[in-house]
Amino acid sequence: MGEDQRDNGVSNTRTETQEEDERRRESRYFCCGQGEMGQSEEGREKPVVISGFGSRRNALDWVLRLLHYRALRMPILLKNQTSAQLHATLAHAGVSPHLARRILASSMRRGELPALGSDLTARLRDDLLGLTEIPHLTLVQKVVSSRDGFTKYLFQGQGTGQFEAVRIPLLHRPDDLKYVACVSSQVGCAMGCVFCATGRMGFGRNLASWEIVDQVVKMQADSSHPIRGVVFMGMGEPMHNYDAVMTAIQILSEPCGMAIAAKAITLSTVGIIPGIRRFTAEGHRARLVVSLTSADPLQRRELLPVEQGNPTPDLIEALREYHAVSGQRVTLAWTMISGVNVSEGDAQRLADLTRGLPIKLDLIDVNDPSGRFCPPSRAELDAFRDALRLKLGMPVARRYSGGQDIQGACGMLAGGRV
Repeated sequence: MGEDQRDNGVSNTRTETQEEDERRRESRYFCCGQGEMGQSEEGREKPVVISGFGSRRNALDWVLRLLHYRALRMPILLKNQTSAQLHATLAHAGVSPHLARRILASSMRRGELPALGSDLTARLRDDLLGLTEIPHLTLVQKVVSSRDGFTKYLFQGQGTGQFEAVRIPLLHRPDDLKYVACVSSQVGCAMGCVFCATGRMGFGRNLASWEIVDQVVKMQADSSHPIRGVVFMGMGEPMHNYDAVMTAIQILSEPCGMAIAAKAITLSTVGIIPGIRRFTAEGHRARLVVSLTSADPLQRRELLPVEQGNPTPDLIEALREYHAVSGQRVTLAWTMISGVNVSEGDAQRLADLTRGLPIKLDLIDVNDPSGRFCPPSRAELDAFRDALRLKLGMPVARRYSGGQDIQGACGMLAGGRV
């Protein structure tokens, strides 16, 4: 792999001949429809017609955009836009909505532009080769759990820092063998949850949409069964990278993308209220999970510093709005910590806080390699579940957190750090 590829994760090597070819292609867009400098045979000036653009203004708009990309060395990255966005970006070059879908599908599934056809001439394909690039993540490391088959991937993207994703096997039904992809939305995380290894890293950077999408693409290429679900429960707070995450979700759910049903994609947040309200207003079909962990605001602030700027009462009010608009039961995640948040009083406080709000509670054992926090004992767990059953009266499920032996369980992802 060339040095420039190692630096940014994108194939970007250009020879002098290719540079000259690109300049020649660009110069074609300035050519007039007939006669030099747009003059008719009678010598009168006539409107310039540039084939494929519809009008001089549209052509000039596209040329300026093209020159902007060229001047800044910014190719149009495929896998970074939905098919509708690709069409809007490339329409002036002659790309139809149907071709935009073909381009997205081919770049996702084969890593190349589609074959020539009625809507993709050799000339247009040549132009697209000069305008676009298909970026790829670099796989740094892959580790498979000997206990439960969870697989952790360490990736390098276009920017600084490495990030992890986990492939979760759902192989208990012989007639429905599949995987779920747990993906990252950031390098590190700024939330600082005290029991989370990612939170201890601090924030590195946001991932681009294609860096999120390509995690799933790479895991699918390495899998013997289809990936049927995606959970944003890896590194980072998705609501702090909202636009890139939502674009990635749309790409993953498009039939010409990964064709993963939107309802099989879960966005997990620690409780960013503006993001939840925006998610509600925009009517996204992906599932929403909110990490609550404590119904006591003072205790929650100690465990999840996000409480300071997103207080629990306001968070619950935002979730009531979400339920009213979407009609969906709200899923709350509860990281169980021995001696901290698994008492009968914790169950009562949760019941009081959520009264009248249909919820489902996911119980997750804390995973803390430092040993500071421990999961509840069997006796604590049984007593807590009994209290929840009695006081909450809502569905409660214990979520299995696999991959502990490879540092791939919930709260253990740290960009390759142990």
